[in-house]
Formats: sequence, C-alpha cells, structure tokens
Amino acid sequence: GELFTDVLMQTIYATDASVYSEMPLAVAFPKTDEDIQKLIFFAAENNTTLIPRTAGTSLAGQCVGDGIIVDVSKHFTQILETNVAEKTVTVQPGVIRDILNLELKQKGLFFGPETSTANRAMIGGMVGNNSSGSNSIKYGVTRDHVLEIEAFLSDGSQVVFKELSKVEFEEKLALKTFEGNLYRHIYKIISSEENRKAITSNFPKASIHRRNTGYALDALIHNEVFNESTKKFNFCKLIAGSEGTLAFMTKIKLQCFDLPPKYSVLVCPHFNSVQDALKSVELIMKHKPFACELMDKVIMDCTKENIEYNQYRFFVEKDPEAILIVELKAETEEKLLKLEEKLQFDLENENIAYAIPKVYPPKTKDVWQLRKAGLGLLANLPGEKKAVAVIEDTAVALEDLPNYIKEFTVLMNSFNQQSVYYAHAGAGEIHLRPILDLKKQEGVDYFKDIAFGVAKLVKKYQGSLSGEHGDGRVRASFLNFMVGDVCYQLLKEVKHTWDQKNVFNAGKIIAAKPIDTNLRYEIDRKEPEIETLLDFSETGGILNLAEKCNGSGDCRKLAASGGTMCPSYMATKEELTTTRARANVLRAFLTNPKTTNRFNQAEIKEALDLCLSCKGCKAECPSNVDMAAMKAEFLYQYQKENGVSFKTKMFAETQKNNVLASKMPRIVNFLFSAPITSTIVKKVLGVAPQRTIPKFAHQTLKAWFKKNQKDFQVSKPIKTVYLFADEFTNHNDVEIGKKAIKLLHKLNYQVKIASISDSARTYISKGILETAQKIAIKNVLQLAPIINTENVFVGIEPSAILSFRDEYIRLLPKEMQVDLKQLNTNTFLIDEFLASELDKGNIKSNRFTTASKSIKLHGHCHQKALSKISATEKILSLPINYNLETIASGCCGMAGSFGYEKEHYDVSMQIGELVLFPAVRKVAPNTIIAATGTSCRHQIKDGTDKDALHPIEILFEALV
Repeated sequence: GELFTDVLMQTIYATDASVYSEMPLAVAFPKTDEDIQKLIFFAAENNTTLIPRTAGTSLAGQCVGDGIIVDVSKHFTQILETNVAEKTVTVQPGVIRDILNLELKQKGLFFGPETSTANRAMIGGMVGNNSSGSNSIKYGVTRDHVLEIEAFLSDGSQVVFKELSKVEFEEKLALKTFEGNLYRHIYKIISSEENRKAITSNFPKASIHRRNTGYALDALIHNEVFNESTKKFNFCKLIAGSEGTLAFMTKIKLQCFDLPPKYSVLVCPHFNSVQDALKSVELIMKHKPFACELMDKVIMDCTKENIEYNQYRFFVEKDPEAILIVELKAETEEKLLKLEEKLQFDLENENIAYAIPKVYPPKTKDVWQLRKAGLGLLANLPGEKKAVAVIEDTAVALEDLPNYIKEFTVLMNSFNQQSVYYAHAGAGEIHLRPILDLKKQEGVDYFKDIAFGVAKLVKKYQGSLSGEHGDGRVRASFLNFMVGDVCYQLLKEVKHTWDQKNVFNAGKIIAAKPIDTNLRYEIDRKEPEIETLLDFSETGGILNLAEKCNGSGDCRKLAASGGTMCPSYMATKEELTTTRARANVLRAFLTNPKTTNRFNQAEIKEALDLCLSCKGCKAECPSNVDMAAMKAEFLYQYQKENGVSFKTKMFAETQKNNVLASKMPRIVNFLFSAPITSTIVKKVLGVAPQRTIPKFAHQTLKAWFKKNQKDFQVSKPIKTVYLFADEFTNHNDVEIGKKAIKLLHKLNYQVKIASISDSARTYISKGILETAQKIAIKNVLQLAPIINTENVFVGIEPSAILSFRDEYIRLLPKEMQVDLKQLNTNTFLIDEFLASELDKGNIKSNRFTTASKSIKLHGHCHQKALSKISATEKILSLPINYNLETIASGCCGMAGSFGYEKEHYDVSMQIGELVLFPAVRKVAPNTIIAATGTSCRHQIKDGTDKDALHPIEILFEALV
C-alpha cells in the first residue's frame, strides 16, 4: 500500500465530522490483507495505534487520533459475493451503502439500514458505529444484519466470526490460541449470573434498539450458550458498534432484504411546537410506518438560504415549528391509499397538526434530501455559534420520549440554550444539538456541563447516551457513570483481553481523553485578520467560509449517486481532492501560516490544484462551502508573491486573444489544426497534445449583427432583449448566437447586442482578480441604467452570464451592490428567459414542429449550481413530440481551461468517463446530443467524437 507522513496529508486526516482535530502520525492506504497485517505488527512493536477509517463521517471523533490513520476507502471496495437464495452479500469494508444497494437492486435485494450519509457512508464504518438511519423502525440497526466478519486480531492473526451453536462455541473454548482466549473470556463474563443482572440493570432498556453504549455485552446474553434461547452465539454482535477498537475488519457478510414495497407516500404533519410533534409519534407508530422523522424550525430555516435545498421546501405550509416525515409503503396503490387515509383520519381526529400535506414519488426523494441535509445545514447558522454534536445521539424508549424531551428543554433553558431537534422520532432518538461557540472558553464550559447534565437525564430514563453515532471520544468519558462501576470494569476487561497493547483505535470507548481535549479550534484564540479582494463578509471572512465545513463529507459521494460535487474526487477517490479536504487545508494553513503571505503555501496550492471551480459545492454542499470563490482568491494572493505564468496569462486573456485571432481567423484556425503547428502551439500554451483547440468564426457575432440588424426589427415586441455576445459566443460559437437572435426575433422579441464583450470569467478562474474587478465594474455601470423588466439582459454561455449573479457580488464594491441587484433581477440565461416567457404565455408550443425527435441533454455545472437545468428541459419540451432525457451526469470534466491543461488532461477525461462519455456513446444514431456549455460541447467532441448542439440550435430548427 501507500504510507504518507507529510504535513498536508496529516492535516487532511486530522479531522472527521466531529468537533475534534488531532494530527495523526501517518496515513496509510493498504491494498491487501497483508498490508493490514504489517501495519498491526508495526503498531504493536512501536507503541502506536491504528485508526480505521472509511468515509470519515463519524460524529464522535472515532476517526481522529495521534496514531496511523488506515483508510480502506480507496482499495477495499469490492462486493465479493452475493447469494440470492440466502439473501446475503459479502463485501469489503470500503463499499458504499448506496452503491451496494444499486448492485443488489438488480437481484431483487437491498441492505436495510440507511444513514443520512448513505451515498458515501461505507459498510465498514456502519458496522463500526452500528449505524441505523431513518428506516430503523422497520429494518433495525446494522448489528441485526451482520452474519460474518473476517478480521485481524491485535496479535496479527486472522479470524472469522460467525454464528456458533453451543457445541461449536465449546470447540472455540478449547483453542490454544489468541482467538480461544477471546471466547474463554466472554464465557467467563456472561456465564456469571451476577454479571448478567448487572448488564441488564445498567445497560439501556432492551426496548431501545438504537443503543451503542460501550461494548454490546447485552447483545451476547440471549443465545443457546448462556440460556434456553434458540439463537446462536455470534461475536459479530460485539464487533458491531466497537468502533474499530477490538479488531480490524477485512470482509463483512450481511443479511439482505427483499426490495421494499413498490408504492410509497410521505405524510408530513406540521406542528406549532416540537412537543406537539412528539405527542403524535406514538399514534403514528401504531400505523407501522417505514420511517418517522422530525425536522424543527431551526433546520428548516437553514434551508431557506441554501441554493440546493430551498427548492425542496415545496411541501412546507406557513412556518411550522416542527414537521414529521412519515413514510408509508404498500405493494399496491389501493393498499397504500387505505394506509394513508387511515393515518390522516387519526391525525385529524387528534387535532394537533395544523396541516397534513402528502408527497408522492418522484418528489419524495426531494423531501428526503431535505431531511438528510440536516447535519450540514446546521453549519449555515450565522456567526461563530454552531449546533454542536455532543448530546445529539441520545435515545430513550418511545413511551418516555415526550417527557424526556420536555425535561431536556427545561435543562437547555437552564443553560440559556435553544437546542436543535431533528431526526428519528419514531425510534425514540432525537438528534439534539446545543448551539455553542467552541472557540470561546464559555462555550467549551457549556459543552462539558451540558454533556454531563444530559447524561444524568438519559440515565434517569435508562436510555442510551450513544444511540447510533457511538461513544468515540465525545461520550466515552461518561461510560462509567452511565453503566456503573461493575459494568464499566467488564468493558475495560473486554478491551484489555482483545487489545492489550492498544493496537486498535486507542482512546475510543475505553480510556478516552476528557471531552474538551483536542478540539478543532484553539480556545479564545485571536482570530486572524485576512484581507481579501473578493468580499467574504457574509460569512465573516474567507477563513469562516472554510470553517463552515463540518466534515459531513457530502463531497465524497460518487457519480452513481448523482450530482456534481466533487468531480475530481469522483474520478480519483482521493480524500485530497474533496471539498472537505480543501476546506480543512485552508482552515489549518490560513490560521497557522508558515509565511508572511498566508496564501503563499505549497500545501494550499496542492490541495486546490484539482478543484475544477465547477460550483457544485456552492449548491450541493449543505454548508455552502464555495470552494471556487476561495480558489480564485487563493490564486490571486499566491500570484502576488509568485507571479503569473505565461500559460495562466494566456488563458485569462481569452477575450484579448480572441479579438486578435478574429482579425485573421483562417490563418489562426490553420495554425491551431495543422499537425506540426498545432503541436507547437499546444506546447507553448501548455495544452494537452490530445486536445482540439476551438476554431474561430470568419465573422464575429457583433459584426454580423451590425451588418444585418435591420432584418431584426420588431414593430410591437413583447420586450427587448439585450443579448450578451460574450467572449465565447462572439468569436467561437457565432452560429449559436445567430440562431439565438433569429429565434428571439421570430418569437417577437426585439434583439439588441449589449455593448459589453468580456464577462471576466477567465480572469476570475485564473485568479487575476484586479482585472476581473475592473471589467465587472465597467459592465455593471454600462448595463444597470438600461436593463429593467422591459429591457432584459440575456446570455447564452452559462459560465459567462451567471458570473453577474455570482462572482460579481464578491467583486463589486458595496456602493454598487444596489445597481447589481437591480441588474441581476433582469439578467437571465437564455434557457431561463425562454422558460419564464413560456410560463407567462408569451411563447406557445404551436410555434414549433410536431415531428418526433429524441434528445439527450447534459447540463453545465454553473447552470446546475446557480440556475436550474429544468429551464432547459422545459424549453426543449416545447415541440410536443420531442422526447427529452437528461443525462444524470455531473461535471463534464473540461471546466473552462482545466481540461485543456496538459497536467489536468487525464483527470479531465476520467471525469468525463464517469457518466457523460458512456451515456453519449450509447445514444442511437438519430438522437440529438444537447449541451448548454461551450466547454461541455468540446469535451463531448474530444471524448466521444460526437457533436453536441446548444439547446437554442435545436429549438431554432424546430420553429415552424
């Protein structure tokens, strides 16, 4: 495998999704079982510890420590065997839960437990934390479904844990091996009636199925070895929830389910208080739902300001204090209707909910997106105070839940706290988060005091302090208090017997440090003042924007899960290329710089190198971590010290170069395409030799329009459109510009060409921000006086026109923001403009052909992040017999100049191969490929040798 000891890799792996940060000794990426065994021997010999890690989304600090991080998410990712008859699957620990279910679905199976992080959470982590999820009331917890585990023990021996009959268990007792010691020790503990009574009395109530308090000794009592039960003994029950502290898993065999019922509905009662919502839970649970989840007003308010998640609020009525999301499923529509009618009848009779909207597929997935984003959305709370994961994992018996929450609220009031309430109401587990500033001693004191206060309250109800997120290091120090001295001593014995030398994840569950050590932020630190050209004031500065990343790892989802973020991670599967890693690096190195210029650090440069500035994170990251903006600022500041390279300057000055090239387009096109001269040009510009360079039109769009504008006069136009002949449309995509003008003219719009020529897009992407700022100021000064509801500003190239709605806000001085806001109110991507006019009734389908065509559409990243691809889908559906399918692709991989640069070419093409290229290659010969971005169209051509059209070209040809 690979082993890294450099400060960049240490920094990236110093945090997970918890409040902790600790620099590891090293980071390892084992490739084989033998690699893991070598690491175990090394750790034992050198008095260090191995910290197993998959997606790193743990909330209790399980993946943070000063030992060797062992990341199995890169190489241990195989689905090894599926047995359809027995409904089992065997996987390596790095298999992603949702990816597993995509594979299982083809065989009529699925794995039940579903965490909110299921599109990146891996089976190894789910077993380690005994994960649950929104559907645990139907499918239980991970522990319930682990049949076998192949693992290494702390002496380096490899074992298989599985179900054992009493006879087989006795055979294990006779082994003269380390494995035999484990069975002899557990027999000694559980065979004691006194111990069994202590465990039953002090562990959480058995009716609470979400319980991860310590090691699951209570799960090993009821089997044929120790009583008259028909169940078999299985050490997998103990390994599940042990957080990698007892053994190192390499294979996991899981029990699967038949696919869930086909038909479903979400019933979403709205309440005027959290308490009202909880009063309804017992009634709802009588209807045997598949899920019953809570969202409170704090979280829902966070969705209002989030580009991605605001659109998922469509079902929310008025301004509820709490919403329950109740999922019902049935095999037929008739059965489902009866279920939902019965639930609605009971809810209306109860007369607590003020509204009971229902949501049906396919919109149900949007509601679940809203619910699953809860953790990341909490990072959007303004200011330094954040909703902190410390007591968010408490679970109590369902009948105790209303009283528990009532007392919890009183407790929070005593700390002057308004907590956040969300998640698994139907399972008796509400994720409760105090809002604290852990940068201040006062906040840290509250952190400790609230944790202990809640521990006492949970103990009163014999609940579980750790429901599904585990003890880790945030709750482990309360274990003795929660289970008592006798049981805690048993837990210590388990750890000592299995791992005497602390080879595995030391300091988690047992012998944890106090909860206020190794916190992510230095307490009472003097916040660094970092001057930037771009305006980051809405987050309190660039550092605060980086700090909004809470480590939830949404940027680790793969292409199969959909979305854009993060394309370089999807291609490389390297943590270094995630938005999370980049945010961690910025946070660490800007806070503690090694140089006078905080940005002039090689580690930041390396971390940001493969950021495509796709803007996916701005929309899809629940915390809105806008890495593209931070990269632009970094490049600007870095280049202050290191200068601007020739290649960077050439790409940035696209508009200037295009103007020169357009004076002699035939000569330039020849130089760019002839084998010898193009090779020289590409070498000088640093362009990958495999790339084709865009050609220049023989006449610019502005020149053509000036010559022909008399042909485009409209006597009574619907409104006037000022078309943006941007730096790409004016010189390269002139034919698209012509068709846009002709289309608008025929639809009765007066077209004028806006006087500006440069969006500043290329300068922004290359960090030449002073020039970009001058262009932005000039553009707004020219456009603001003339653009209004009757004179709209419309652009064809998404990255160019959408700069006005995005980067310009950061570029312009405050005194120009009013003008910019007024301008942007009437600034549209052409797809948006036509879709809005269609909605107003100004454009009719009868203007277009009734012929049949099939279209495959790929959307531009900036459009998906800052606008909506639905606008393009709407206008391409104007011809009534056009069959449109949007490719479920993220970024195409070109991303402006990124894919042209020789050092990025391979990654660029890997990104294209994830979804886009295979989808394009599969299209039927007569199918039209559509792509809204100029870079996208060039990437499709280079990657598949197929031509893609702009939607406007398709629509123009469809006019009748």
